[in-house]
Amino acid sequence: MRRLTLDDLYRLATPADPRLSPTGDAVAYTLTTADREADANRTEIWLAAPGRAPRKLADGTAPRWSPDGRTLAFLRPVDGAAQLHLLPMDGGEATVLTKAPLGAGAAVWSPDGTRIAYSGPSGSLDPHAPVVADRLDYKADGTGLLRGLTAQLFVVDVATRESTQVTSGDFHAGEPSWEPGGARLTFVSSMAPDRDLVVGGAVYAVPVRQGEAKAGDAEEEGGEPPAPECLTGPELIAMAAWWLGERLVVAGLRGGPSGHVRLFDEHGEIETGLDRNVMVGGPGYPGAPPSLRGEELLFCARDRGRTHLYGLADGKAAKLLDGDQTISGVSVAGQSIAYVASTPLSSGDVHLDGEKLTDYALDGVELVKARTRTFTAPDGTRVEGFVLRDPATAGRSPLLLDIHGGPHNAWAPDFDGVHLYHQVLAAQGWTVLTLNVRASDGYGEEFYTAALGGWGLADQDDFLSAVDELVADGIADPERLAVTGYSYGGYMTCWLTGRTDRFKAAIPGGVVTDLTSMSGTSDAGLYLKLHELQGDLVRQSPFTHVAKVTTPTLILQGENDDRCPVGQAEQWFAALREQGVPARLVRYPGGSHLFILNGRPSHRFDYNERIVQWLEQWVTGSQS
Repeated sequence: MRRLTLDDLYRLATPADPRLSPTGDAVAYTLTTADREADANRTEIWLAAPGRAPRKLADGTAPRWSPDGRTLAFLRPVDGAAQLHLLPMDGGEATVLTKAPLGAGAAVWSPDGTRIAYSGPSGSLDPHAPVVADRLDYKADGTGLLRGLTAQLFVVDVATRESTQVTSGDFHAGEPSWEPGGARLTFVSSMAPDRDLVVGGAVYAVPVRQGEAKAGDAEEEGGEPPAPECLTGPELIAMAAWWLGERLVVAGLRGGPSGHVRLFDEHGEIETGLDRNVMVGGPGYPGAPPSLRGEELLFCARDRGRTHLYGLADGKAAKLLDGDQTISGVSVAGQSIAYVASTPLSSGDVHLDGEKLTDYALDGVELVKARTRTFTAPDGTRVEGFVLRDPATAGRSPLLLDIHGGPHNAWAPDFDGVHLYHQVLAAQGWTVLTLNVRASDGYGEEFYTAALGGWGLADQDDFLSAVDELVADGIADPERLAVTGYSYGGYMTCWLTGRTDRFKAAIPGGVVTDLTSMSGTSDAGLYLKLHELQGDLVRQSPFTHVAKVTTPTLILQGENDDRCPVGQAEQWFAALREQGVPARLVRYPGGSHLFILNGRPSHRFDYNERIVQWLEQWVTGSQS
């Protein structure tokens, strides 16, 4: 057995998006790997079943079974745009279903299997035309400038392959769900004229009729799709909605944009008895949409850093899957449950009713396991953390404090295929400390909202006191301390180096430094200003204290980051350089805010490698 190296990034295979066949005996899922030669992420669709080795079905993403289980719809690029394909499961080649000029979205089959709905871009795209904005929502991280494009709903007839656009207007339609009977589609959108100024979202329904005009023909025929009907009131901020049998279930926020995501139906909030955040799934936020198993409502929620699957029956929620694991995808057929779970030894494997169908652990690699520990902040608040340290390491060691993003995210004590430098450093005798400080998810809503209006002020001592405890216990060397973090973690890295000189090296990524300028340049700037920071921007800005920074700082930044724009990194770098503080700015071309998750493999490798090298240079002195 050997220890992990950064080259193992090109050996990682990560499953996601499990989809259980209607018969409940096979699971289609995506598998993502990094192709070093092409410098690209490869996503393929695989099939796993009990007693059989997993096999590749096709290149593509978003596998979706037809109701009869005979066909698998999936997405694959054609001439640069994602198009829906159909793969017959009894044999044969996949065929192209759509010819959407700007690309299609994930398939949502009608109950009778004759039609597929999807949400996809609509509009006229001219990359050379002037960009005119009347509202703040003119760009989005990962997409960039929207240039007037909106997301609309389309329906494709499977037999004729004719496409119908069923919504149209100055709004973005979320992923659709078919009403029972297939007469209407429901979706979530915000249609208020000032939706860029007020956080909102409602559930809408739109009729779907056979034989409507083909997509793109409505303007020529002088017709428009019917106006959607609003199904929810202003007291609920809807985020997503699904028809589960005869029941419409909505994930959303009650009374305001801050706090836990909850589930609702026509009777109001669905009480779970859990003071926990419902996790519907997203990049970096593991979870899954709710589903039904018979009469039992299944949903994911985060508890103490890990996402778990719960079942709700008779008004009581119970955890369904035991073990040290994090759930990041769920699919149900009959009484069977398929899911993807990560553990301390694997970044993810596919399971069916508790049986592991795949094994994507790194063969021949011995991983260091994190130890859970609870720290006490100066005000008595209990803060959970995870200490990654090789058991063979004796005495005081160099310590890296790594701070998660969000701030409403959380670390989990599972193998982390994104932050590979954790394992590399542990193998070199470092201790890596990750903390779920106040504002982290999984510890109740009061803890979740404890830093609103107090970034840096309410949470600073949670970090420093934990470091103090490890120093006092003889684990961390006070002369060899370093700090890093991404997004909010990048913010807090900058904040801490402006408040203390105890860290010998700092590595902020996805940087947040000047909250005043960020509030007007980030695609989420106004939301952060009004609801997270609550208006007091200067007091909570790291830039307020930049003149005190003496820590050698490596800044890692995606060039196309619209969430934490590159100007934030430039400001910090310029200030440190002017002050004579050792500093280096690294910009990753084309990198969005999520490039450390899904960017070019060479960029993700470089990100990890530069962190290790900077720490060696400024903390351990092992590199010139």
